[in-house]
Amino acid sequence: MKKIISLFVFVLTFSFMHAQNFEVSTLRMGPYKVFMEKAEAEKIAGTKLKIRDGQIKNNIKYNGELILIDLYENYISEAKPNVVSIMGLTTTSKKFKTKSGIGVGNTKDDLINAYRNYPSFTVHPAWDEKGEKRLKDTGYFTLEDLDAGTQLSFKFVNNIITEISVYLNEGC
Repeated sequence: MKKIISLFVFVLTFSFMHAQNFEVSTLRMGPYKVFMEKAEAEKIAGTKLKIRDGQIKNNIKYNGELILIDLYENYISEAKPNVVSIMGLTTTSKKFKTKSGIGVGNTKDDLINAYRNYPSFTVHPAWDEKGEKRLKDTGYFTLEDLDAGTQLSFKFVNNIITEISVYLNEGC
């Protein structure tokens, strides 16, 4: 009987862990997607989201992990000319990973080794808040998805990834 209960608990635990979505890509972070409409995002979040000024983001907990969500009013199509939707997602959680296994806590070398053959990426330094002084220990590695018009960006400090962001590429 103990074996059956133990097996049931193991299967239940594995099923619950597998059901959680901590995947990051150039289009998504967990269950949230760039261009996802506000109502759908609110349904997943279980709370109201607000359009912000870009500096202040909506703080959402997903399975105990913090995701910052940027909402903007956008032109999606002629049928939906002014839709409030997700334009950016950011996290510092170690649980979110790409399919290549890259996430917060990995090194810059891990990142470069995983994506050295990606068709469009950049690595650049970070600047202070005034944009006047380059920060020597901080930088960004950004994958650009030209088809989707999005970017997946990894911030690293002292060669360790500290933040992941998925955003609409404003240059598109």
